[in-house]
Amino acid sequence: MAGEDTVPHETVVLEVAGRNVRITSPGKVVFPGTGATKLDLARYYLAVAEPLMAAMGGRPVLLQRFPKGAGGPSFFQKRVAPTAADPWLTTTVVSTPNGTTSNALVAVDLAHVLWAVNLGCLGFHVWPVTAADPAHADELRIDLDPSPGVTFAMIREAAAETKALLDELGVAGHPKTTGNRGIHVYIRLQPRWDGIEVRSAAVAVARELERRRPDLITAAWWKEERGSRVFVDFNQNAPHKTVFGAWSVRANPTGQVSAPFDWAELVSISPPELTIGSVPARLAERGDPWAGMSAHRQSLEPLLALHRRDVADGLPDAPWPPVYPKMPGEPPRVAPSRAKKS
Repeated sequence: MAGEDTVPHETVVLEVAGRNVRITSPGKVVFPGTGATKLDLARYYLAVAEPLMAAMGGRPVLLQRFPKGAGGPSFFQKRVAPTAADPWLTTTVVSTPNGTTSNALVAVDLAHVLWAVNLGCLGFHVWPVTAADPAHADELRIDLDPSPGVTFAMIREAAAETKALLDELGVAGHPKTTGNRGIHVYIRLQPRWDGIEVRSAAVAVARELERRRPDLITAAWWKEERGSRVFVDFNQNAPHKTVFGAWSVRANPTGQVSAPFDWAELVSISPPELTIGSVPARLAERGDPWAGMSAHRQSLEPLLALHRRDVADGLPDAPWPPVYPKMPGEPPRVAPSRAKKS
């Protein structure tokens, strides 16, 4: 439960998780499309606290800050340090692909989330590891990314193909909207595999989906090869990559939410309708679609079997993002059109 008190200079103090969290300028309009304020955003996170913390509690988070609200300039903040005013902030060491380290905020409880909201955080980008076990990725995220010309109906169809494949393999996937035009499917894992192994499994899933529906789905890393198809962005599972968090609010004019949903809703789910104004009532009525996911930790082996089959068939690794060092088995990191010119 959270109490709410006002103090001078237009500040609201919320009592959350045993902490007093300040919300300065609570009446500041953050989402111009609806007039929702910074305090409205804080109250939204209070309303979805239980499923939010089930999804990202204990994980490092990258903060995307919009000091002037949605539509204004933004920047990413990875480095966080406790202050004299907030000595209770919890951080953990995270690393970039080139080995640079920093102290990132850990979403220990809702007080940490609201502390970031007060800084203008409109978007929590979440690591696939917990601060307690950074060596093992316990989530695989299948990112169904709309290329130019891809409609949301096509994203829905690609999600249905993804579910069919996972069902065939005996793996449970949990969908959510991205808060924009795509869909993410999460697989909660036993904490036994590192990020490289999880990415290998994601590459294999992308390639298998492309084999089954080459008209609809692509695993092509290079944009020039994708066409108007749904891209399965396997590199969202590369070590040190973050993904926009479940229940997190996007910086668009209406405060659209990256909202978990049931597979039965796939044919009707409408991302623009899932906002800070509608999602709390939806949660109260339907409950958490991801309830029980944390308790059902799965093996990566069925997906790694796809990877081993591809390796045995002579397929090389897929390209890595440019910020990563050259990886073993990776093909030349050159776009096909440039390779032909060379």
